[in-house]
Amino acid sequence: MMILMATILPPKLSLPINNKKSRGKHSFQSKYVFFSNKPYPKFAPLSPNFHFSYDTVSVFASPAQSKDNKITDWNTKIYEVCEMGNIDKAIKLLYMSPKTEIESRTCCSILQLSAELKSLQDGKKVHSFICSSGISIDSVLGSKLVFMYVTCGDLREGRLIFDKIRNEKVFLWNLMMNGYTKIGDFKESVSLFRQMLDLGVEVNSHTVSCVLKCFAALGSVKEGKWVHGFLLKLGLGSYNAVVNSLIAFYLKIRRVDVARKLFDELSNRDVISWNSMISGYVANGFSEKGVELFKKMLYLGVDMDLATMVSILQACANCGDVSLGRAVHGSGVKACVHWKTTFCNTLLDMYAKCGVLDGAIRVFDLMSVRTVVTWTSLIAAYAREGLSDEAIRLFHEMDREGVSPDIFTITTVLHACACNGSLENGKDVHNYIRENDMQSNIFVCNALMDMYAKCGSMEDANSVFLEMPVKDIISWNTMIGGYSKNSLPNEALSLFDDMVLEMKPDGTTLACILPACASLASLDRGKEVHGHILRNGFFSDQQVANALVDMYVKCGVPVLARLLFDMIPTKDLITWTVMIAGYGMHGFGNNAITTFNEMRQAGIEPDEVSFISILQKIGRRGLKKNPGCSWIEVKSKVHIFLAGNSSHPQAKKIEVLLKRLRSKMKEEGYFPKTRYALINADSLQKETALCGHSEKLAMAFGILNLPPGRTIRVSKNLRVCGDCHEMAKFISKTLGREIVLRDSNRFHHFKDGVCCCRGFW
Repeated sequence: MMILMATILPPKLSLPINNKKSRGKHSFQSKYVFFSNKPYPKFAPLSPNFHFSYDTVSVFASPAQSKDNKITDWNTKIYEVCEMGNIDKAIKLLYMSPKTEIESRTCCSILQLSAELKSLQDGKKVHSFICSSGISIDSVLGSKLVFMYVTCGDLREGRLIFDKIRNEKVFLWNLMMNGYTKIGDFKESVSLFRQMLDLGVEVNSHTVSCVLKCFAALGSVKEGKWVHGFLLKLGLGSYNAVVNSLIAFYLKIRRVDVARKLFDELSNRDVISWNSMISGYVANGFSEKGVELFKKMLYLGVDMDLATMVSILQACANCGDVSLGRAVHGSGVKACVHWKTTFCNTLLDMYAKCGVLDGAIRVFDLMSVRTVVTWTSLIAAYAREGLSDEAIRLFHEMDREGVSPDIFTITTVLHACACNGSLENGKDVHNYIRENDMQSNIFVCNALMDMYAKCGSMEDANSVFLEMPVKDIISWNTMIGGYSKNSLPNEALSLFDDMVLEMKPDGTTLACILPACASLASLDRGKEVHGHILRNGFFSDQQVANALVDMYVKCGVPVLARLLFDMIPTKDLITWTVMIAGYGMHGFGNNAITTFNEMRQAGIEPDEVSFISILQKIGRRGLKKNPGCSWIEVKSKVHIFLAGNSSHPQAKKIEVLLKRLRSKMKEEGYFPKTRYALINADSLQKETALCGHSEKLAMAFGILNLPPGRTIRVSKNLRVCGDCHEMAKFISKTLGREIVLRDSNRFHHFKDGVCCCRGFW
């Protein structure tokens, strides 16, 4: 029986030895097997724990073999511990063992486990042991070291070893290339690919897929097309992974037609093929085609996964297809992916962009894990719906929850502050930017300047601009447009001159500088800009053409404006509005009405706010005007005033102050402009009505509640009327208060009895 047992066991049976001393005198050795004097255990043939039941060293062990068996002992123990996933015990055994007895493959086992557990610290301990033990790092052990370092994220150390043991194993080259691709170092990945080709290393489908991803990210169209031809020569054109990478490459370089052709020619499409094509359509602005392909995918019975759902939800957001979005939402719940953060973030964004804010809030409330993307999406949703106060509140709540805002969050909340005209909140965000050292980011700086410009604080916007280490064209355009909008045309023109020395203006620049020429009625400067437009072919830009017509109108040359107007091939609502307003401004009422009728015949309906204000210049009969509404922010709280409304808690104080100011104005020879009262009544009633204009109420509230010397900042939903404009000039002179009034058309800066608009708005 024992002889039979010995013959079926391996030649060398590795067993643990607790006592390394010579065996006792009561031990004896047969011809075949060595036995101890311990009680003989119950026999279990070929039990996995069999070797632990004996103090036996080996079968047919000679003195020369004993040392080998002891070495195998340590190696086997470590290997078994690695198989159980116990990295700590494996490291402990490694350092307990004699350094000369550890084999290279044992180190490979621990390195493999370190990589699987992503335990860089343990992997480094093994590397240190290898170096101190003098174990030769051959291609196998070197490859395992590279694998461990790259997998654990230490690409630098992995590259050092890779360069020393560089071999022809394509796996190792692919590993390094993918490592660089993951961290965004696409150029280094491509460099490795070229070295592979130079050394004659045979590439495979994984190599090609990786390098195509790199060329797509780098926008290297020519090189990517070369790889396409190269892989066809290698016979890799039928591999799904390769074709999927090709599809992704062509979609990335916006060659949607080529990508679709590859997709259609692919006989064995997997879900990745479908996802690549759908997401590519969405990314390239063809969301409707993405939806069509998704429906075809379902018709053919291809199961969608999380990536499919995310892509199609993005398409629904772009198309405004909330019905399909809800269907995908239901599919996500059935597939049990509705708890995944990526799915929830995209779902929230879909509901928000489709105008279903309640749905977005419900998704947000049900999320157990909220990332910075989650918070940013809902902040953007509030801002998009005009609920700027809620957006700002959510930003502060996010900060309290300990979620650090990123660049997208900051720019989103700054946009909300800009839309709301909330300068105080905007300055709080600016302080946060300084505290977190984000002021060097060009996107943040551009958003900051835009916020300050739209809140009427060009001094702060200019400070940000001057401190920027690098400026792009958006930076210059934001400042030039801000100066124009804030009725500071000289500053806009001066900055434009500086910009021309730095970089070439684009269409947006020209559309921003033309209003400055119009504001100054500077026909000569306007013609200079017109020449620049013609030389650089910008007249085809609708925004530039509209601004050019507006400039000639406001410079008093409606004939030239009409000539340009007739040259515009496609006229939008703004084009017609500018021309009609120009005729009305110069007293050509019949021309304005004729142009208005032409616009209607062209199938363009007038915009309510703009055309009511335009037609008021011609005649007000039969026109209804939206109620005036103004608001002012005091101590981070927005106070809203409606024309003629006396429900505000301080209404009595406001009324008394306005009457006192009105009396003082009369003493100085000013009489109310009752034509702005817009009511059929006697002069006294009209004068009383004028005192109830919303912007006057807001300005009076600011005088009563803001400390002396603080600028009074008021916003209004309509254009400011002439009477309120005169009142603001009087207040700025008499009380020494600077007033910034933002109406639906522009900013009015009142200081020392003068407005920056020079009486032209």
